Amino acid sequence: MSNLKVFVYGTLKPGEYNYQRYCEGKVVEEKRAIAFGQLFDLPLGYPAMTLGESPVQGFVLTFSNPAFLDVLDELEDYNPHRTPEENEYIRQQIETYNFSGEPLGLAWVYLMTVEQVQRFGGVLMPSGWWSGYVDTLTQ
Repeated sequence: MSNLKVFVYGTLKPGEYNYQRYCEGKVVEEKRAIAFGQLFDLPLGYPAMTLGESPVQGFVLTFSNPAFLDVLDELEDYNPHRTPEENEYIRQQIETYNFSGEPLGLAWVYLMTVEQVQRFGGVLMPSGWWSGYVDTLTQ
């Protein structure tokens, strides 16, 4: 049985709110990573990545159970039996790299179409880094 590798750039990153809820205790390895695309901040409280040429910073998370992809599909509102227009995200495999540019291999990622990003009012994040961390104790 092979491991599952997923490139995460938003709420599933270590330190973000969905990491603890979904990934803690299930991740066997986490590596800082870069993938190429474009990163957008959505007014919904989470980001979206589209295909593109700019570096997007995140992590490659490795899970020992490949069936965990079903849990992530549900979180990301992706169903392979629906049309792309019916899904919020599209899941596909992309190349990932460490910060020195060395390949880390293929990893699954959840992408949005440019049309979906525009419909949601996404704002381009040229830095390629998103953080949704909010100190809930001060609110």
